[in-house]
Amino acid sequence: MSRLSAATERSLRWPARPVGEVLWVHASSAERYLALGDLGNRMKSLRPDLSVLVTWSRSITNRPPVDGYDLAAGPPPDDSPAEVRMFLDHWRPDLLIWSGGDLRRGLMRQMSERNLDSLLVDIDASELPDRTSRWLPDQRRRLFERFTEIMTPSDEARTQLLRLGLAADRIQRTDPLRLSTTPPGCNSDELTHMQATLGSRPVWFSSQTELDDLPTILNAHRSVLRLLHRLLLVVAMRDEQDLAAARDAIITSGLQLADWDSGEEPDEYTQVLLSSAEDSGLWYRLSPLCLLAGSLPSRANGQNPLDAAALGSAVLHGPGLGTYSALYKRLTEVGAAQKVDDVEDLAQGVLSLSAPDRAAEMALAGWQVVTEGASMTDHLMDRVQELLDKREDRYESP
Repeated sequence: MSRLSAATERSLRWPARPVGEVLWVHASSAERYLALGDLGNRMKSLRPDLSVLVTWSRSITNRPPVDGYDLAAGPPPDDSPAEVRMFLDHWRPDLLIWSGGDLRRGLMRQMSERNLDSLLVDIDASELPDRTSRWLPDQRRRLFERFTEIMTPSDEARTQLLRLGLAADRIQRTDPLRLSTTPPGCNSDELTHMQATLGSRPVWFSSQTELDDLPTILNAHRSVLRLLHRLLLVVAMRDEQDLAAARDAIITSGLQLADWDSGEEPDEYTQVLLSSAEDSGLWYRLSPLCLLAGSLPSRANGQNPLDAAALGSAVLHGPGLGTYSALYKRLTEVGAAQKVDDVEDLAQGVLSLSAPDRAAEMALAGWQVVTEGASMTDHLMDRVQELLDKREDRYESP
């Protein structure tokens, strides 16, 4: 009996195509993977019957869980007629968003033959394919013409596409595709009450804290207390099951504790306030300085820094950035984030950034990063809505 091909074996592991619309997105980098997941999440809030199918380049080896994806098919099909046909026959996507390069001529040919719309987004000049031969006709124009629309943040890429003979109205100069954020909310009455309770007291917040992180965080806090006696540390544990052990560790450390989840509130003697992660939206808003503790271990998968930046916190982080490394890099470049490596580093960072003017300066810089991808996300959502509505109308018309 003949052996099944690798592509066929992989297709046998695919779940059945869901009922309703399927939006297929392809990510060619970890940052695009996160951004398209956010887009998918927002689209599903507008179209409840929509399912989002994701493929990704083989170079992406570390993918965090993303709420926006319903179906993960792995790498896209190889660009052979049989593999592309197998993929499209199974998933029957209603629309494709392809981000970046590594373009597939065979795929786009079959997409076009099936009258399926496709958007090429966030491609820059370095990702445009080279001409295969000086002596044969240039096939790149035909490849790009099969896309319904092309969106690029690069003037150079747009110029090169125009030189290939593409119509100007099919190429849009847009902002880069970036992960945006919908930060966690909080109870407004609780926020007003805690603002009055804390008054002018300096506060810093450790979010997504693991038990192993606590010794570093508590030792740094104790060091800073020698100079800032009224400083309050709020610790939110990543896992609620660790709250009892965290409470014991803080009491053993000798620091004065208030347990928020047990109904306790900080008084003037409280040095550490312990909380679960579900109240993080409150603490981000009350703390001008935040340690993203999920990044402290060097092998950590990282923690999305945009929630803190969106809610006005200066950001301290460790070396474990994972798939969020590009975001941390941009925050650092604009002066909105600072890396810490050990207890001494963390204590110095907390001390220097507890100055209100310094934290406010970093928070403003962070807000610029938070908003840089918002217009592109909104534009892409509008275009996806328009194309899906058009496809829906096409099948409903007599």
